Amino acid sequence: MKPTLLVLAAGMGSRYGGLKQMDGLGPCGETIIDYSIYDAVQAGFGKIVYIVREYFKEQMEAHCREKYAGVKCIDGTPLVFEFVTQELDKLPAPYKPLPEREKPWGTAHAVLMAKDVIKEPFAVINGDDYYGKDAFAVLGKWLSNHSSTTGQYCLVGFQLDHTLSESGGVSRGVCTAGPDGMLTKVEECHNVAKEADGRCYGDNSVTGAVHEEYPCCAPVSMNMWGFTPDYFNLSEEVFKQFLKDNIGELKKEFYIPYVVDSFIKSGIASCEVLHTSSHWFGVTFKEDRPGVVAKFREFADAGVYPTPLYG
Repeated sequence: MKPTLLVLAAGMGSRYGGLKQMDGLGPCGETIIDYSIYDAVQAGFGKIVYIVREYFKEQMEAHCREKYAGVKCIDGTPLVFEFVTQELDKLPAPYKPLPEREKPWGTAHAVLMAKDVIKEPFAVINGDDYYGKDAFAVLGKWLSNHSSTTGQYCLVGFQLDHTLSESGGVSRGVCTAGPDGMLTKVEECHNVAKEADGRCYGDNSVTGAVHEEYPCCAPVSMNMWGFTPDYFNLSEEVFKQFLKDNIGELKKEFYIPYVVDSFIKSGIASCEVLHTSSHWFGVTFKEDRPGVVAKFREFADAGVYPTPLYG
């Protein structure tokens, strides 16, 4: 059973100034998602599921038809694509969002939108993050080895100070793992940045602490997760409780780290922290763009990827 790649691409790109999902950053106009799909196929994935917003779903589908026509999995079968939308009103009964709410309900809500189209082990990634070949290989192998398990999940951990932007603070899931490599805690933190003293600081959304220091070498979640299908029903129950407590909040979001942390605390699931030699980079801000363009040019010049990526 080939694993599925779930791409979170419903973000509105408010800080970036446009749809990062569609921005051509590679030498031949490749998007970051193009590179992720290329690496995923090489790692044995067989299906790609996009989470998008309704207003640009048609544009994304057209992009896929153009870029991925004829792409085959490593076993020679066609690569399969599905598109699912995330909207504010897609909530379990009896909940309805306040009319004033503008943003979707977060990454864990986005994953739930794919419940009806994913029946196999699956990975979750951000559409605007580059994770690297080794990260996909490590995650693909883990998923293939867990095709019949339940309550066992994983994340690929990246070193905190290797994931920051020089253009402003970012959100990161700061992880704590035990000596056995199992995740014991993950906390969503915002406005994380390395400051002039060389240390990393951020605002902890779980504890409410502001300008809290974090070890620069701490593993962080860049939303590269591995789940089995039982995740959907378990997270749906957590979401119902979340809505019960937060339905009146205009900006509160339901994040994947929050869900996994809830699983660990209740003992209903475990999460292994996987290590990778890959280096993450992404485009949180418009100012990040030139560096990412240069990086993809370096990859092309070194023969890491073919140019064009799909031809």
